Amino acid sequence: MTGARVRLPLAVLAVLVVQTSLLPAVNIDDVRPDALLLFAIAGGLVAGAEGGALIGFGVGVVADLFVQTPLGLSALTFSLVGFTVGSLQAGIIRASWWITPITALFASAAGVVLFAVIGAVVGQSQLVTPRLAEIAGLVAVMNAVLALPTVALVRWALPRRASAERAYAR
Repeated sequence: MTGARVRLPLAVLAVLVVQTSLLPAVNIDDVRPDALLLFAIAGGLVAGAEGGALIGFGVGVVADLFVQTPLGLSALTFSLVGFTVGSLQAGIIRASWWITPITALFASAAGVVLFAVIGAVVGQSQLVTPRLAEIAGLVAVMNAVLALPTVALVRWALPRRASAERAYAR
């Protein structure tokens, strides 16, 4: 348990550094991957619904410190996405390696749209733009490419006991 208390924050810090320093150079039509959203998705894949929600909330709070939207918008969105991915993942048989990128693709697109819609509900109507579908699609494709290493990072960061319990639960 002590290892997770050190490794999980280190993993979040590593993803934050990648998000703020390396990924701005990786952009298509001024859209870049969202590594913090992807970390929440990976949390749902590895730790299930409850773990995905908790990881999503924590990573979302970190993301909220770096965006100019109301505090808690990313935390709410990421926790909902992490919970949903974890809930859906429980019913999927993981026979192939490609399930992870496909899950990241759809969950990333849904997360971007959900962020914009929830933002519009709380007064950030500028988030819903005519380019929203294009932005969601580009983020989804780029996050799908980064999904396998991100899931490996989350598996490393979580305690062995929780990962073993998830494996036996399937």
